[in-house]
Amino acid sequence: MGRAAQLLALLAASPGREVPLHELAAGLGAAKSSTLAVCVALEEAHLIGRRPNGYRLGRAVLDLAGAYLSGFDQLRSFYDLCGDSPSLAREVVQIAILDGSDVIYLARHEGRAPFRFSAGVGSRFPAASTAVGQALLSELDDAEVAARCADPSAFPRLTPHSVQDAPHLLASLQRARGRGYAIDQEGVHPGIVGIAVPLAPWNPADAPMAVGASILASEATPERIREVGEALLTLVSSLTNTLRSPRDEGR
Repeated sequence: MGRAAQLLALLAASPGREVPLHELAAGLGAAKSSTLAVCVALEEAHLIGRRPNGYRLGRAVLDLAGAYLSGFDQLRSFYDLCGDSPSLAREVVQIAILDGSDVIYLARHEGRAPFRFSAGVGSRFPAASTAVGQALLSELDDAEVAARCADPSAFPRLTPHSVQDAPHLLASLQRARGRGYAIDQEGVHPGIVGIAVPLAPWNPADAPMAVGASILASEATPERIREVGEALLTLVSSLTNTLRSPRDEGR
């Protein structure tokens, strides 16, 4: 079974090309005879197909991919991935969407004992001061950000560290774009630092999302913030639909 998976991976790495038996055998580090036996079994299952110049992936791979995609649920997978992440399992991790100049929280992985003031599912907060909000706004151009946040009500003073105006917000977004994740330095709740990254929806018609983690300010060293940011980027890569086309991304 291990060689069969390896062989499928070799063919997947050569899209549109017929891979000859001797090349597959070399890739597996196996004799041509044993490689041929694996090919025969996979061909009978229609997972690969034999062509004049070698082998290619078969139509059954599409059936498997379709079954996987039809059953994929980003929110369900979000909880599983948070629980499996050494850097995120103990933290409060949330998914949010943008609604005007606010964010609305859709999902929450509790981690350790939940923060008393951390947002729950359905909560609404100003995007400008939250890490998830800034991650979502960082995907927009500055003109659209300014338009969304033109009203002073977009900048409530929740803490002394809350973002108070558009120039400071745009500067924070520029830093978020550069590092790959947004940071809320106690802008919503004293003692809590947020780190967040954008998450493209599985289907182009759905709203963009962001995934953010809340950590104690006392633990928010530069190294810990970077570790959480990188863990979020890894989580998002596992939740992203790699089959979306570049044209979909522009919609």
